[in-house]
Amino acid sequence: MIIVNTDYISGKKLQTISLVRGSTVHSKNIGRDILSGLKTIVGGEISDYTNMMNEARAIATKRMVDEAESLGADAVVNVRYASSAIMQGAAEIIAYGTAVKFIED
Repeated sequence: MIIVNTDYISGKKLQTISLVRGSTVHSKNIGRDILSGLKTIVGGEISDYTNMMNEARAIATKRMVDEAESLGADAVVNVRYASSAIMQGAAEIIAYGTAVKFIED
């Protein structure tokens, strides 16, 4: 499965199938949340949250790809990510794009 953030794939003619998406809501455990809160006092990267968001993006991307594959797509173009805070320490990540099939000349 090819995944790109452009609306084309060089050298390929595309037929649009459908919008596809995948999402997840992730949070950290309360103990790590407290330690991460202390990190805000001194500044710097909060690696637990970085790791949480990376994991959430990977899950959302996989769910988007799974949906595209179930539709018989060869690729997903124009892929975008969005996130929003659901509550303190929890975030929703959504990956979305357009599932396409390659057209033979």
